[in-house]
Amino acid sequence: MKIQFITTSFNGMAQRLWTELDRHNHEVHVVIFTTPREVIEETRNYQPDLIIAPYLNQKIPGEIWKNYTTLIVHPGIKGDRGASSLDWAILRDEKQWGVTILEAVDKMDAGDIWATRNFKMRPGVTKSELYRCEVTQAAAQAVLEAVEKFESGNFRPEPLDYSNPEIKGRWNRKTREEDFAFSWNEPTGNILRKIRAADSQPGATTLIDGQKYHVFGAYPEEKLQGKPGEILVRRHYGICIATGDGAIWITQLRKPGPGAIKLPATMVLGEHANRIPVSELSPFDEISYQTWRDIRFEQDEEEPRIGYLHFDFYNGAMSAGQCDRLRETFIQAKEKAEIIVLTGGRDLWSNGIHLNIIEAAGNPADESWKNINAIDDLIKEIILTTDRYIIAALQGNAGAGGVSIALAADKILAREGIVLNPHTKNMGLYGSEYWTYLLPKRIGFEKAERITQDCLPWGVHLLYEAGMIDGYHGQTPEEFMPYVRDEARKVARLSYFDKLLKAKKFQRMKDERNKPLEKYREEELEQMRKNFYEDNWNYNERRHCFVRKIFRPDIHLPENLYSARRKIFRRRKWESYEYNGNNK
Repeated sequence: MKIQFITTSFNGMAQRLWTELDRHNHEVHVVIFTTPREVIEETRNYQPDLIIAPYLNQKIPGEIWKNYTTLIVHPGIKGDRGASSLDWAILRDEKQWGVTILEAVDKMDAGDIWATRNFKMRPGVTKSELYRCEVTQAAAQAVLEAVEKFESGNFRPEPLDYSNPEIKGRWNRKTREEDFAFSWNEPTGNILRKIRAADSQPGATTLIDGQKYHVFGAYPEEKLQGKPGEILVRRHYGICIATGDGAIWITQLRKPGPGAIKLPATMVLGEHANRIPVSELSPFDEISYQTWRDIRFEQDEEEPRIGYLHFDFYNGAMSAGQCDRLRETFIQAKEKAEIIVLTGGRDLWSNGIHLNIIEAAGNPADESWKNINAIDDLIKEIILTTDRYIIAALQGNAGAGGVSIALAADKILAREGIVLNPHTKNMGLYGSEYWTYLLPKRIGFEKAERITQDCLPWGVHLLYEAGMIDGYHGQTPEEFMPYVRDEARKVARLSYFDKLLKAKKFQRMKDERNKPLEKYREEELEQMRKNFYEDNWNYNERRHCFVRKIFRPDIHLPENLYSARRKIFRRRKWESYEYNGNNK
C-alpha cells in the first residue's frame, strides 16, 4: 500500500515503524508536520491509501482525517487520552501499560480502536527508555496488525466505550513542572519516580545548594547516607545527593531559563564540583549493592575466558573523557578475557560524539576535534586487538560513530527491533571512526557510500540479510542477553578457536599492506577538520538546532524512501526499485 506518515519529526518511533512497513513492501511517504496547509497539500499530491501518525504534537487537520483513514499511534492503554501518557504511567507506578492505534477524529485520542498491545512496566525505567524499547516494540506490532486489518477491507474498529469494563484508561491532563518537583527530604523511591517520569524531557526540578535545577539520569545508592540535600561525593561526572532515607546519583543537570542545555552534573556545577569529595569505583570491582558507574566489567560465570564490557552513557553520547576511559578499560579487559563482549547500555548502544558538551564548549571546533580523535583512538584499539575475539552485542539503537564501534568487532549481534543510523551527513559531518575501512569490509564500497549519503535508518532484518550484522534475537534485552552469552560460549568452545585468531591477525596484516589503517584516519580527519573549522557543511547550525531541539526543514531525507532503500539493498533480485502497487 501507499502509506503516508504525518509526524512531528522522523524520530526513533517513526524510523522503527518505517523500517517495518518498508520491510513488508509498503511505500511509506514521510511528511514532517510544518503547517496544516503544507500537510494538506502534501497529502493531496501523494494520495495515500492510509495515513499513520507515529509521533505527532499537532492536531491533524479535519480535511485530512475526514477524507483519508488516519491512524494515531498513542502510547497508552485502551481509553487513555492526553499528551502525557507515559509521564502519568510512571508517576502512578502502573504495573502494566500499552500502545493503542486509534483512528483520528475531532477529539484528541477519542477515535475508534484498530489495535492495541500491552506490556509489563519495567521496574526503574525512565520515560525515554520506556518509549524507545517497550512502547516502540508494542507500536510496531500493533501498527502491522492495524495495516493488515485495513488491507482486508472488512474490519470494523472498536468504538471507545467507557462503560466497557475492559477500558481501564481515562483522560489525563498534560503534566506540569510541579508534578515532577521534589524535595530531598522525600523518600528515595518517590524522588526516583519523579525524575524518571520526566527524563529525558522536561526534567524534574529541585534545589541543589539553594539553586534550582532540572535533574536527569538518576540511580539509587545503597551505601552512602547524609543530611537530605547534601552532596556527598562525586564520581566522574555524577554527583551523589542524600535523600530522606538514603541517597541517589544524579548524572545530568540543566539550569533553568532559555538557552540552557542538559550537561554532565559536575560540568554544570563548575568550580563547586571540585570541592566535592571523590568516590572511586573501578569497572572491575565486584559489588553487591546498588550504586552508579557507567562502565563495568563482568566475567562469564560458566566460561571465564569470556568477559562482558558494559558501557551505559546517557543518551548514548560519548565525550572525549568517556571514550578515553572506555579504551583504558578495554585494554585492561584484554588481560582478563580472550573473548570480550561489548554490550553498550541496556537502552542505547552508542550515538558517537557528545554534541551537548561540544555545543557548550568555549571553542566547539576544538572540542569536536578532541572528541573525534578520542573515539577514533578507542576504535583503533579494538581494530588492532588481533589476539582477542570481540563481539558487539547491541541491546539498543546505535547511530553515527556508535555504529563504527560495533563494526570494529569480529561478530555483531543485535536485539530484534533496534534501529541503526550509520551516517552523520544530517549533522553536517563527513564522519570518521574508520568508517571508510570498516563499513565497506562488511557491505562493499558502493553500498557503504550510499548508506552514508542517503541517511536512512536500518532495521536488523535487512542489516542481517545485507551482511552488516551476524545475528539478531529477542524483543527485549532480557531475551537478547542470554542469546549473546550462548553465542559467546559457542565461540569459546570452538575446536579451532586459536586458528580463528590467527586468521584474524593474518587478515589485519593483509589489510594493512593494502592500505595502512592510519591512512584511512588521515583521510577522514582531513574532511572532518573542514567540517569543524571551516563549517563547510553547516555543522555548527545543525548541531545547535539538534541540541536545542529546534526544527530544521532541510534535514536530508530522500524524497522516495522506497526507491532509496532498494537502490542500496534489494532483498530479492527481482524486487523493483519503484513501487508499483503490487510489490510483495
